[in-house]
Amino acid sequence: MNRPVRRMALAVALGGLMIALGGCDRLRARDQLNKGVEAYKAGHYDEAIDHFQQATQFDPTLPMAKTYLATALSMNIVPGVTSKENLKAADQAISIFQDVLAKDPSDVNSLKNVASIYFNINDLDKAKEWQKKVLAIDPKDAEAAYTVGVIDYTVAYKNAKDALGGAGLNDDGEGNVKAGKKILQEIKDKNQALVDEAIQYLSQAIANRANYDDAMVYLNLVYRRKADVDYTDPATAKADVASAKDWASKAMGARKANEEKQNAGPGGIVMDSSGNMK
Repeated sequence: MNRPVRRMALAVALGGLMIALGGCDRLRARDQLNKGVEAYKAGHYDEAIDHFQQATQFDPTLPMAKTYLATALSMNIVPGVTSKENLKAADQAISIFQDVLAKDPSDVNSLKNVASIYFNINDLDKAKEWQKKVLAIDPKDAEAAYTVGVIDYTVAYKNAKDALGGAGLNDDGEGNVKAGKKILQEIKDKNQALVDEAIQYLSQAIANRANYDDAMVYLNLVYRRKADVDYTDPATAKADVASAKDWASKAMGARKANEEKQNAGPGGIVMDSSGNMK
């Protein structure tokens, strides 16, 4: 066999070997992926992380491997804790979700997971930003709209509590007229935009999920913050409190209806509070 022919034969042989090895790696990757899923379902998140990492090493192109890895990593994040270890875990999970999003920017699941991680480490601005990215893709995502409203209320409540507490006052939930104009103006300056946005997004959540009782509860709370903001117009502030009570009543009715639907008996498909079929 002459030299050119031998070279061609060797190249073909090596190409076949690489294909075979590549096929073996893909099989190993899928095996690790399956083992990771089983470990994850059993609540063994560190074991799941190890399997998913191996899956991505064997086959970096394997669909869902990075998503599963980032999801498993996020399970080790302790909500409300801002220790170095917790923040490192959060950064690692977010980075992997962003790798997924670089290939598919419309992956709503990854967007929502990033938003949830930011919420869990108390970065509320980032959490709201990422929930809005979800809504940019799916405007009918009731949970994303609800979360934006909850974040706005959480910040507004803290602003009001801090301003009132500095004057030795407690929140009365009905406009806080005893606080005086100076304190109420401070609250208004900080809370006007938050209150308006919270009402917008909570209303959007209810428009897309009619019996969203949790969103109704927060509308009750937000309208009480709106009463602070409207302190210069007593009639409007009074109407805000009335709206708050009305939403509280609607929330109770919706919750009762949802519970009755869930307990309706076998054979029917019902939704849980997250809108998932059960």
